[in-house]
Amino acid sequence: MAQHNDLGKEGEALALEFLRKNDFEILHCNWRYSRYEIDIIAKKQDMLYVMEVKSRHFFPGAFPEESVTKKKFNFLKKAAEEFLYLNPGYKDIRFNILSITLYKNKDPEFFLIEDIFL
Repeated sequence: MAQHNDLGKEGEALALEFLRKNDFEILHCNWRYSRYEIDIIAKKQDMLYVMEVKSRHFFPGAFPEESVTKKKFNFLKKAAEEFLYLNPGYKDIRFNILSITLYKNKDPEFFLIEDIFL
């Protein structure tokens, strides 16, 4: 498996742990619609969250969340629309980015960017 795939899997595992510790209920991981994918669909209270997880090894001046483009966000919106069509009943939805920076000799750093709109 390619190194970037390993990093992605590690990041998603860390994201799940982080979200659970912060009282999110995980509904789906890697939910797919056509060629679109949502990394994590979660719920907290009555709010549905579409989470894009980005992880990167520490590099000065580079942040994982910078790799979320407008095109990627539009893909997330299309996938979320299909999810809501197949799972009616959710009134409120929020798009978040969970950015994870991995370090060699210290714990990962988590940065949750809430209610994004690009």
